[in-house]
Amino acid sequence: MFSKTTLFATFLATVASVAAHPLDVWDPKIITPNSYTVWAPGGTYNVTWDTSDAPASISEGSEVVLAKSGVLDSANPLAQGFDLRAGWVPVTIPASTIPGSDYSIVLFGDSGNASPEFAIEYLKPVQL
Repeated sequence: MFSKTTLFATFLATVASVAAHPLDVWDPKIITPNSYTVWAPGGTYNVTWDTSDAPASISEGSEVVLAKSGVLDSANPLAQGFDLRAGWVPVTIPASTIPGSDYSIVLFGDSGNASPEFAIEYLKPVQL
């Protein structure tokens, strides 16, 4: 059993540790994909976001997840462990992805923010 003094001292040490290493919460705007984007199953594309207002201290953790109708496929991230300050990361849409116009990309780091909904469709080759 801990005494009140021990619990209070532990609390103060935790607060001091967090204060010594603060992280700014950063919610960068996703540039691509946007509402005009059409990607194909099996294709590789760049997810991009605005880094113009990146704080000095941001999370080291990063992840990009595909969502359909707002439901995250968090068991199968499209990218992990990249530098959030880079402003982009390549992702490959799984070949098994069912076409639809209700997909979004969620960028995780300090917070999670979603792109506008976009389409994933089988693209027809362009004939010249």
